[in-house]
Order: sequence, then structure tokens, then C-alpha cells
Amino acid sequence: MITKIAYEIEHAPSYASLRLDLQPNQTVLVEAGAMAAMDTGIKMKSKMKGGIMKGIGRMISGESLFLSEFTAENRPAQIYISPGTPGDIRHYYLTGNNSLMVQSSGFIACSPTVEVNTKFQGFKGFFSGESLFLIKASGQGDIWFSSYGAILEIPVTGAYVVDTGYVVAFEDTLDYHVEMMGGLSFKGLRTGILGGEGFVCRFQGQGRLWVQSRNLFPLLNFLDPFRPVKSNN
Repeated sequence: MITKIAYEIEHAPSYASLRLDLQPNQTVLVEAGAMAAMDTGIKMKSKMKGGIMKGIGRMISGESLFLSEFTAENRPAQIYISPGTPGDIRHYYLTGNNSLMVQSSGFIACSPTVEVNTKFQGFKGFFSGESLFLIKASGQGDIWFSSYGAILEIPVTGAYVVDTGYVVAFEDTLDYHVEMMGGLSFKGLRTGILGGEGFVCRFQGQGRLWVQSRNLFPLLNFLDPFRPVKSNN
């Protein structure tokens, strides 16, 4: 029987941090660099989960090549985890009969019994302007994922459409494909360019979907003209 990891999500949804309460000999895997603070009774080591090929796949998808493994040795201990961007954190429990798809930058921690692999999206990821990869979490145990902005949970029954820049995670019971807003036509292209809209992800089926309330890419585009540049003088 797999023991669930006790946790508390604090300061949500703007600047959420994750506190894990580990029991003696309990282990958690954390995205490299996400540990903010921990008790001295926790032992840490880096590992390449799944071997070299899966590690390289994670690196290509924008994740770290390594995961950090934290184990409470002889007594209960706490560890604080902080995502790379200000936003929200959500927990999901994998039963062994389901999988969770997470945006490539969204994974932050999981039980050691959870398999975390990269999934190549092909051209539907390429044309959306987003990452070419999603992270597929399967097995049994806890997983935590994060966003930029607050996370909204949407129960889908039938069809649902989300801008590709806002997708955080979804259950694998949902099929999806990427399409241009307004359809793949000149009219749709014109709408995307002039109206500020672009590609959307159309989900079909029954399952839960998580979206974020903010999109990082428009913020980066807004800030780009203000960044310092090297003068030629």
C-alpha cells in the first residue's frame, strides 16, 4: 500500500508554495532547483529518474535533466517547495488506472512511485507556438503541478476550447487537437493576427482540465521593448 504524502499549499493563488510533511523514511521527488527550505533530518540526492534516455527527454522538453530526491531519515520532517514562476499549485492523486498530462514547465514534485515521462506533441505543439512536449505522469501516488497565475479546474463533458497558452494540465481521458481560432483559413489567420487571438486546443471527452488565469508570453512580449540593449556607441 502506498502512503500518501501529507501536504499544505500556502499563499495561493498568487505566490503559492508547497509544504510537504514527510514521515520517517518517506521520499519525494522534486524538480531540480525547486527546494526552498527543509529540516536537517532530510537527506537529499540527485538522480536521473528513468535512466539516461528519459532524462534527456526531460531536458529537451525544458525540464531539468535530474530530479532531486528528498528522504526523511529518522523522524518526521518538513520541506518547502517553490515553483519558478509566481502562481498557483494543485495536487492530483494517480490511482494507477489513469494518467495526467502536464505542461512542460508545470511539474514540481511527485511520489517516487509516479512515472514522469515526456510526450512529444508533434506539429500540433509546434504550430501552437507552445512547447513541443507535455509531461505524462502515470503510476500511483501524489503529484503536484504549478501555473503562472491562479489555476481554474474545469470539468469537461463533451467538447471544450482553451487558448493553448492557458492549458496547465488535463486527464488523459480527454482527447485534444490544436486548431487556429476561426478555423484553418485566411479568415482565421486574419482574425489571429488582427484580433490578438491565435491557436486553441479543442478537448473532447470526459475528464478534468486545469487552466491558468494568466499567460506568461503576452507579458514577455509587453516587456520586450523595455529591456536594456547594448549600445553601438
